[in-house]
Amino acid sequence: MWHGPAVRRRKLGEELRRLRVAAALTSAEVARQLGWHQSKVSRIETGRSGVKPADVARLLELYGVDDPRLRALLAALAGSADGRADQWWQAYRGLLPPQYRDFISLESQASAARTLETSVVPGLLQTPEYARAVTRAALHGLDAARVDSLVQVRLARQEVLRADPPLRLSAVVDEAALRREVGGAAAMRRQLRYLVDMAQLPQVRLRVLPFSSGGHICLTGPFVIFSFPHISDLDVVVIDHLTSSLYLERKEDLEAYGAAFHTVEAQALSYKESLNLIAGLADGA
Repeated sequence: MWHGPAVRRRKLGEELRRLRVAAALTSAEVARQLGWHQSKVSRIETGRSGVKPADVARLLELYGVDDPRLRALLAALAGSADGRADQWWQAYRGLLPPQYRDFISLESQASAARTLETSVVPGLLQTPEYARAVTRAALHGLDAARVDSLVQVRLARQEVLRADPPLRLSAVVDEAALRREVGGAAAMRRQLRYLVDMAQLPQVRLRVLPFSSGGHICLTGPFVIFSFPHISDLDVVVIDHLTSSLYLERKEDLEAYGAAFHTVEAQALSYKESLNLIAGLADGA
């Protein structure tokens, strides 16, 4: 189990090592050609130290990597793992705990996300008033200005669904989350109608896990699986707790959570049935 930056450093290092081997270069040869100490190459490849995006660019140039998306992804991973302040969420450093900034950076770089939600609507599909009600409930006693800022962050995160290319979101939402009146009955109706609208987007796949499905493998709680373009080994599972987040990236963890998501998806209602249920709840049926 790792914190977000450590996950990215280690996985970035593994990918850079793979690219070096594919280019038939030794770490000593790389160090000599770039004017570095060999220990620097070793520390980068083992994830013991961060690497600047500019250094990643030099390595990729040396390895003959010309795929623009792969270069951009690895540079972004290097920047976020080093804590660079050139991403939008860094403007909220004084407000957001490190684990939330880590989560946002993973979300912004991922090509796909699979999420199971058992008690609330997924954050990327929340209306502003629903997000505000969730924030007030989860962080009781927070002043209005900080609540507003956190809601702004939540709405800014949703831009990944409108990016080019957009994040592909597959969400399974427990029926309980849809029946819980967060923010009051009127706000909840608007949230449910918004869910129906968002589910029309080609990059969003929304399914409801009904009460009738009974006990299921994910009763232990919600999770998110992030997948990344080009490099499947960068995939990571994120599990939130009240005061922290866990990042799981071992092959066994990814396989277990991937299988769990597949299982609950199979137990969920079909796309059409899910939308009918949500629309019915919105209309008070």
